[in-house]
Amino acid sequence: MSWLRAIAVSAVLSLCVIAGPASASSSFRLIDITTRDGVTLKGNVFTPDTPGRYPAIIFITSWALPSLEYLAQAQQFADAGYVVVSYTPRGFWTSGGAIDTAGPKDIGDVTEVINWALANTPADPARIGAAGVSYGAGISLIGAAFDSRIRAVAALSCWTDLTNSLFANQTRHLQSAGLLWLSAELTGKPSAELRQALSDFFANQNLDGVISYAQARSAATYLDRVNASRPAILMANAYGDTFFEPNQLADFFTRLSGPKRLELRPGDHAIPELTGILGIPNDAWTSTRRWFDQYLRGVNTGIAAENPVQLQIRGQGSYESFPSWGAVSTSTARYNLSDVHWWNNEGDLKTGSETGWSATIFAGADTVANGGVVLLTNGVEAITGEPPTAWIPVVDRSNAAVWQSDWLTSSRRVRGSPHLRLTVTPGSSGQTTVIAYLFDTDWAGTGSLVTHVAVTLRDAVAGQPRAVDVDFPATAYDVPSGHRLSLVIDTVDPLYADKAPALSTLTFSSPSSSPSYVSLPLK
Repeated sequence: MSWLRAIAVSAVLSLCVIAGPASASSSFRLIDITTRDGVTLKGNVFTPDTPGRYPAIIFITSWALPSLEYLAQAQQFADAGYVVVSYTPRGFWTSGGAIDTAGPKDIGDVTEVINWALANTPADPARIGAAGVSYGAGISLIGAAFDSRIRAVAALSCWTDLTNSLFANQTRHLQSAGLLWLSAELTGKPSAELRQALSDFFANQNLDGVISYAQARSAATYLDRVNASRPAILMANAYGDTFFEPNQLADFFTRLSGPKRLELRPGDHAIPELTGILGIPNDAWTSTRRWFDQYLRGVNTGIAAENPVQLQIRGQGSYESFPSWGAVSTSTARYNLSDVHWWNNEGDLKTGSETGWSATIFAGADTVANGGVVLLTNGVEAITGEPPTAWIPVVDRSNAAVWQSDWLTSSRRVRGSPHLRLTVTPGSSGQTTVIAYLFDTDWAGTGSLVTHVAVTLRDAVAGQPRAVDVDFPATAYDVPSGHRLSLVIDTVDPLYADKAPALSTLTFSSPSSSPSYVSLPLK
């Protein structure tokens, strides 16, 4: 969990010291909930003061944060006529037990908390919702698969496929997993199972066991159960989420059969929801309020009639809406990779096909093109509107391959997931990693990062060509007229544990049977 979120929670607590925990229209108290296995969960509850039955929201806290995280939002919901129960999942802070990482014990706890709410508050059993940011979002989604009483979910900065989050394209996500481990050790009691999974992950061993651990903690594994129950599901994430990239959500969203909504915004993990933790209105929390009012209170907020896919354009405050994820793009622009020129040591992104060439780089060293620091680099974009940048002229062409397009005569409105096809041949080693970065480059050579993707070829053999066929994380980005597209491919990035071996080489090629290209989904 980010230090930014921790600061926000501290600010909420300070405000509550000044203003008191609740207004005259709702009451607040701390609670203990004892589960079936004797574990005590710490939490709090807001209850409207006026007698009657009320819809209820179960707020589940983020990884490494206590139940006071949602204090400001919980009070606002309670004042609007909700019972709101917030709790700290087992293993964190003063809740008992060991961290289960959205495993069977955590999911059973969701049912226990609902049972407690129905027995101890005026909660209406027919109008139960679950919500949270990050960890709480993932538990809410899986909880809805196993407790059909949950009729609405708001999952903010959530995951649906934990294997993808830890291990996308067989590349281990170093910084995000490391931060999760560190924060768990500092604020909780990791289970032996969690410690073993993380130890294996960082040691690059027993990865099949790590994958099994992750799959059991993924909402996508239980999609059939979710669809059978048909809760109304709102999911919201950031394009640059370094924990849970957006493609997994788009796939899950597409396969949902009940009421659904997907919102994507600029930024990094949990940053778009940050100001809402203070109770300050923002788009993510406004949608959450409208969603629960629609599907729990029965108030027609209009959200059910809107297009279910909402994309905030990067660098802009405006949104575009679409009836489905498949409708996000209407055409594709394909740029073929050319041979590398001897005079500038870079190739072209061309509309015409060019095959039969090869280009070799020295692998195992980073360049100025990289994904930056987890939470911070992409998080800044949510605040400033400015994406991460790199100065393309100083990208070391001996450690990276660079291709650039002609200067664009019209804008390119990228919507969705660009795609890369490339043939790579490790020269002096087997397993290798390639990281591809797509930039919007201006006349001065400053490249703004549109999206990037890492791929590890675990069973590669030295001297044998391998095809890379991969989608970049989805984005909504307008490349202006007068700029150009730049594709940079190197082999090391601080975000990832996997990298090409030092002093190795890597050859890129474009055989006639499988030309190398990058394609952009456009609106």
